[in-house]
Formats: sequence, C-alpha cells, structure tokens
Amino acid sequence: MDKAKKTETIEKFARHEGDTGSAEVQVAILTARINQLTGHMAANRHDYHTQYGLLKMVGKRKRLLAYLVKDDANRYRTLIGQLGLRK
Repeated sequence: MDKAKKTETIEKFARHEGDTGSAEVQVAILTARINQLTGHMAANRHDYHTQYGLLKMVGKRKRLLAYLVKDDANRYRTLIGQLGLRK
C-alpha cells in the first residue's frame, strides 16, 4: 500500500481531524492490506512468510472488530457496511 492510498484511507475513516489510530482507521488499513496480500497469495501459493503475516493481520482485524462491536455497535455496523465485510 503506497503512502497516498494510506492517507486517503485515513482521511475517509477518521473520526476527527488528525485521527490516525482509531479502531475504524486501523480496520480500514488492515482490510486494504489484506485485500492486497490475498491477490499476492493467489499468484504465489508457496509464499509461506506472506501467508503467516496475512493470518496475523486477519486475526488483528478480528480482534479490533470484536472490540468495536462491544464498544459501539452502530460504529461497527457502519464500518463493515463501508468496507463490504460480511458480518
């Protein structure tokens, strides 16, 4: 993910000016990286190092979403709707 795309993602999902660490921003960045690595894994089936990193990212996103649903279910539903996640 290049810097311009990351900055665009942060601006889109930030809750306030200068917000770079909220759960929404973190989940959005992780989702973009997961989508990028999923395409890489389709072409490189035996890249186990990338596979390990991908699984760690999916786990971290899952934990952040679990936190978000406990903290504020409306923010959770809005975020998964914007990102197109299945839940």
